[in-house]
Amino acid sequence: MSSPTRTRMTGIGRVLVIVYAIMALASTGRSFVQIVERFDEAPLAYTLSAISALVYILATLALIFSRSHTWYVVAWIAIGFELVGVLVVGALSFVMPEIFGHPSVWSYFGGLGPDGYFGYLYVPLVLPFFGLWWLI
Repeated sequence: MSSPTRTRMTGIGRVLVIVYAIMALASTGRSFVQIVERFDEAPLAYTLSAISALVYILATLALIFSRSHTWYVVAWIAIGFELVGVLVVGALSFVMPEIFGHPSVWSYFGGLGPDGYFGYLYVPLVLPFFGLWWLI
């Protein structure tokens, strides 16, 4: 890990934070509507959408405040969790789609699923790699 005192809120760092903030808003809105309107149809998928929303919110804040050592560590943990989550949920959604009921934010790695589901253009798959790279 590099020093957390390095300024990260310039250039690509700002773009990264903006993309994380957009994902936080999108996944929060999505999970809220899913949980309020039809939670009983796919509780696992909709809970995973809510978890992804919380992770994106936490990662956004952690990247913004990453000059602090504590927030820097939180950023590593949040983005690492995000990467594991999107890889596990993405893989399971292809091999065992019936366990989810409906797609979540991380289903099909955030991209196009076999049933025509159109996700988030694979942003959930590539974003944690950029986030971890930026923290190095």
